[in-house]
Amino acid sequence: MVTGETAAEGTAPTGPDPRTPSAHQLRLFVVLAEELHFSRAAARLFITQSGLSQQIRDLERRLGVRLFDRSSRAVTLTPQGRVLLADARGVVVAMDRLSRSASTQARRLSGRLVVGTIGAEAAMPYTHAVLRLLHERHPLVQVDVRSLHFADHFDALFRHDVDVAFLRPPVPPGVEVQHLATEPRLACLSAGDPLVDRDRITLAELARHPVIDVPPQVPRLWWDFWAVDPRPDGTPVRYGPVASDLEGLLHLVAQGKGMCFLPAAARALFPRPGIRYVEVTDLPPSTAGLAWLRENRTEPLVEAVVAAAGHVASARGRETVRGGNPEGDWPHVAGRS
Repeated sequence: MVTGETAAEGTAPTGPDPRTPSAHQLRLFVVLAEELHFSRAAARLFITQSGLSQQIRDLERRLGVRLFDRSSRAVTLTPQGRVLLADARGVVVAMDRLSRSASTQARRLSGRLVVGTIGAEAAMPYTHAVLRLLHERHPLVQVDVRSLHFADHFDALFRHDVDVAFLRPPVPPGVEVQHLATEPRLACLSAGDPLVDRDRITLAELARHPVIDVPPQVPRLWWDFWAVDPRPDGTPVRYGPVASDLEGLLHLVAQGKGMCFLPAAARALFPRPGIRYVEVTDLPPSTAGLAWLRENRTEPLVEAVVAAAGHVASARGRETVRGGNPEGDWPHVAGRS
């Protein structure tokens, strides 16, 4: 009879070793070691401080050593942490090099461009114009369009799941954008809200309305803009339940659980029972564009679609969609054509 111990010894592993750290965790370790400050490191990594702390604790558990000494005043590397830092940096550099190389090879072999879209961006006229021009210029390029959720549309770029994305800024560091359109934002309210009977309202009149929130992995830079948090008078926003995609967000609004702000195009593209759209007189407009990682700007297929977007933007003359300020508030812009 074979004992359990002998059987285990003769059986091939069925999964990853739980003691092996992930490349993502090693990247977090390197950045925290450079900053020696959880808040600054989390901001640089575009994640929450609690998420960073949890990942570092898990990394220490996997490695079996304490990497940092933490106190209320300072964060310092332990002797073990200093020894392991060089190896961690080497792994991160190697993984970045491997990812870039694999991405380049995939494009050269397949000629496939993966395009992400969020919300209704796939249906917008500028998106159609960019992809149509790309096809006219490069008919052999295969375009794969993927719908992205709030929770992962920036991560999809950083993970190289998509090459470019049609989205709504602001964007995190490391991402460049070609401006394509500007349009007003509207308040999206429950049909039972007394304010829906008004033609126009102000942000001050919405001060007591909770705003639907998004999952913690969504960059706060992005959702703070869309929630208008803080408000012009400095008042912080009160948040309601969480939605990870547009349909979930609209469902919560229809239930009266909160409100949100959406581009003006949503009025025509996303009419739903139980919700109403109302103009807000003092709400800054939103912008739309094509985004890509700065480090991938010279990839041949990325260059091709960026050039097409630049041509479309020039042809449109930076026009607005249903009004609004054509310049708008546009951080991290690349206006190349």
